[in-house]
Amino acid sequence: MEFLSNSLQEHLKTIQLLIDSSLPKIEQSGQLICEALSSGRKVLLCGNGGSAADAQHIAAELVGCYEKQRRSWPAIALTTDTSALTAVSNDLGYEQVFARQVTGLAQAGDVLIAISTSGKSKNVLRAAEAAREIGCKIIALTGATAEPLGSRCDVVVAVPSTRTSRVQEAHITVGHLWCEMVDQIS
Repeated sequence: MEFLSNSLQEHLKTIQLLIDSSLPKIEQSGQLICEALSSGRKVLLCGNGGSAADAQHIAAELVGCYEKQRRSWPAIALTTDTSALTAVSNDLGYEQVFARQVTGLAQAGDVLIAISTSGKSKNVLRAAEAAREIGCKIIALTGATAEPLGSRCDVVVAVPSTRTSRVQEAHITVGHLWCEMVDQIS
């Protein structure tokens, strides 16, 4: 029981540190998302493992509905098309799996949410580079070590933890905060 309590206390501490250190960045990144959607642009999301699941979760909340009935917003998790994932990985290498999709799907003014707990995922880095070339806005959602991804992005929300579980818990909280902001514009 003690380790469970300790984990929950660590979670609370991480969320409090996130509030103290990153609330302006959460708001700024949420505004980028809201402005893009209000202007007829779309949101693309990518990440690996748990971050892939977070990308899918956030995209689903935008396309479906979050807490109120509203219009559907265009959001694409680049982690869901198994044919594209396997073809690009096989033909061009796994480092290109998201960049190739960004190149084919993104347009200037769209937003890419690049999720990497370490900030070092090569395929997420390549996606950010491809998005920059197109003229997308890029939001990094990382752990405490945001680089090298952070320097490739317009806004970085860096969760102040190096423990993957705590970072991922905070990432989905940030995603929900963005969805709350989007609910206000619809």
